[in-house]
Amino acid sequence: MSFDFLQDKNKKVHFIGIGGISMSGLAEILLKNGYTVSGSDMKNSNMVEKLRNKGANIYMGHSADNIQDSDLVVYTAAISEDNPEFQKALELNLPMMDRAEFLGRIMLGHKYNVAVSGTHGKTTTTSMLAHIVIEEQVDPTILVGGELDVIEGNVLAGNSDYFVTEACEYKGSFLKFHPYIGIILNVDADHLDFYKDINHIKDTFNKFIDIIPEDGFLVCNSDDSNVSDILNNHKCTIMTYGINNGEYKAKNITYNSLGCGSYDLYRNDHKLFSISLNVPGEHNVLNSLAAICTSLALNISNESIIKGLSNFGGTHRRFEFKGSKNGVTVIDDYAHHPTEIQATLSACKNYPHKDLYVVFQPHTYTRTITLFDDFVRTFNGVKHLLLADIYAAREKDTGIVNSVKLGDAIRLTGVDAINYHSFEEIVNHLKSKAKDGDLIITVGAGDINVVGEMYLAN
Repeated sequence: MSFDFLQDKNKKVHFIGIGGISMSGLAEILLKNGYTVSGSDMKNSNMVEKLRNKGANIYMGHSADNIQDSDLVVYTAAISEDNPEFQKALELNLPMMDRAEFLGRIMLGHKYNVAVSGTHGKTTTTSMLAHIVIEEQVDPTILVGGELDVIEGNVLAGNSDYFVTEACEYKGSFLKFHPYIGIILNVDADHLDFYKDINHIKDTFNKFIDIIPEDGFLVCNSDDSNVSDILNNHKCTIMTYGINNGEYKAKNITYNSLGCGSYDLYRNDHKLFSISLNVPGEHNVLNSLAAICTSLALNISNESIIKGLSNFGGTHRRFEFKGSKNGVTVIDDYAHHPTEIQATLSACKNYPHKDLYVVFQPHTYTRTITLFDDFVRTFNGVKHLLLADIYAAREKDTGIVNSVKLGDAIRLTGVDAINYHSFEEIVNHLKSKAKDGDLIITVGAGDINVVGEMYLAN
């Protein structure tokens, strides 16, 4: 593994915001390879404790004193420039990198870098690939934006040339990566606090394709019209997939009683093999096609592809079965964009249940206001919708939008939407209404999963 100027493993790397899902993974990779790691975060967590147990020195809270003996400072996009550690690093003239640039430097030490991009489905597709490359026993390094049981967390630090990671488009961060294979699952309007419009987003994905080398591969979903719009004049080999379009297609799709798909994989008119998934929904058929095409480009065996996908039962917070109580099933899903929510609700249709209770927590004020009309349309046909307050994440409440305003607009469409301002109120509603055979699904990228846990615990 080569980190250019980090050849000296006695040098110390400090992470501002080390408890984040990606930052903690990068820190763990360094620890596995013998580097000295420190970091800071605002609160303790399982990930922080895991890093401590592996030898990282982690401070609670941000202070200039935390980085006095650091040789490199890595920070997340959520860290503001007035952060005391950021300011101290500038004062000391220390080398500094944001998370994306640092991840890109790590990728330089590998040949077969796979960067999984797209507005939706990155974590699931990366996890599918994780199962496949582990089945192939290529000793990969894997970074996932969620918890995956097969790697007992969100990172696996291997010792080979194989590196699989998510590649987020927010603020163009994936343009700092070095993919041998780039995947584009879909292109949709999101992160409109940074991007001007969908054309700005498509232009950025175009730049992502341009950083793939001539001997590399682009794997992309040709059922997505926005993806098709950017497929021109690129130097790498392009592999397209889809249900309706593409060189590689899923045909003869069927779904079992839990909504999990099985299909025959075709390359043009030639059947290659059959796949059975253990995750529900048509969107996961598409995600699996991306994982398959990538695996074929890496010359991974058909047997490992078939078995790896069969063994994949989902990641935490992606249509995750949380438990059941008095015959009521509780599922949690990370969906926070209208397109993702629609895919999740579609998967629910094939999942056995009587009445469906959808508990939605909007994620960030910016996303809620910029996609307001789309959110309103998303819940058409939902019989029972419970709305929590907006999860602010990195943002401050400007008063422009709130969950009640969203609920008012949804109610005008005829959907029975109820706003609640505490998780306790939501749980009490569910306890009084949900009956044997019903399905509760909590939806959102914040902490709405706690509702399901509270329901099951009480």
